[in-house]
Amino acid sequence: MTSLLNALPGSISQGLIWGIMAIGVYITYRLLDVADLTVDGSFCTGGAMCAVTLANGKDWLAAIFGAETVEAWAAAFNLNIVLLIMALLFALVAGLLAGLSTGLLHTACGIPAILAGILTQLGLWSVNLVSIMGKKATISIAVGKMDLLVAMRYITDVEKGKRWFIQHPIFVAGIITVVIIGLLYWFFGTELGSSIRATGANRAMARAQGINTNRNTVLGLMLSNGLVALSGALLAQYQGFAEINMGRGAIVIGLAAVIIGEVVFGKLFRNFGLKLLAVSIGAVIYYIVIQAVISLSGIDSNYLKLLTAIIVAIFLAVPFWKGKYFSKPVKRGGNANA
Repeated sequence: MTSLLNALPGSISQGLIWGIMAIGVYITYRLLDVADLTVDGSFCTGGAMCAVTLANGKDWLAAIFGAETVEAWAAAFNLNIVLLIMALLFALVAGLLAGLSTGLLHTACGIPAILAGILTQLGLWSVNLVSIMGKKATISIAVGKMDLLVAMRYITDVEKGKRWFIQHPIFVAGIITVVIIGLLYWFFGTELGSSIRATGANRAMARAQGINTNRNTVLGLMLSNGLVALSGALLAQYQGFAEINMGRGAIVIGLAAVIIGEVVFGKLFRNFGLKLLAVSIGAVIYYIVIQAVISLSGIDSNYLKLLTAIIVAIFLAVPFWKGKYFSKPVKRGGNANA
């Protein structure tokens, strides 16, 4: 039990970071009604872009503006903030491009969405390894030499009083999640956002109303994978490195968070913004459950994928079991006094 309590802050932090990815999955899985498997590739793309930018960003700026100019900037203001912004922006743009690739394969080439996602995911593995990571399977971030948005070591630093609570990964990831949910709530209330939701709700009816469903599908896939890549960038900072297989199985975790959020909060959270929040909380619940099983049972962590499959299967089965075995029988026939 003690080990579980000690691991709880880390589990919640990871849950919030993965929750951003799960929100991206929710956009395609629930709003667009598209099975997008690009996630496993775009998640790693975001982490790789972030790690490479933080590791080499200063050299890139020196090559563009000159070493003396960059040193002058470093003396005048915190260059670390510039690198952080660059890293997150590059990760976001890379995710948007990954979603664009899947969207065009699906809409312009007529390839089924699930296969288009697999093709993009397959291509991204080579892009991540060769083009972004320079054929290195792992890219480390100098965690001790720069301040990051989220980092695993900040949990201990805050507990020891070396940092303010506002630098705790739970607080930072929570604020980022709330901001993202707020922006998505606003966006999907606009005319464009509503048309994207209409495309997923009834594609034929949306097309009959003059909505460009192909464009909306591409935009939805771009937005989804942009969030997924942003989540990967935050996770790379949190764990201090990016590695080529960091996105493997990401889609399963994302679906687990979506399903858990819907099962637990489906009847409570009716508002669209609250539904997005439920997805984020679902990711936190998922990581807490995983950590509890590992800590209390002492099971080998190599069984993590099996545990994930079991947890997702259970939460998928709960609504079915509830409807079949615990719902009140419906009375048949008309009113006797009619």
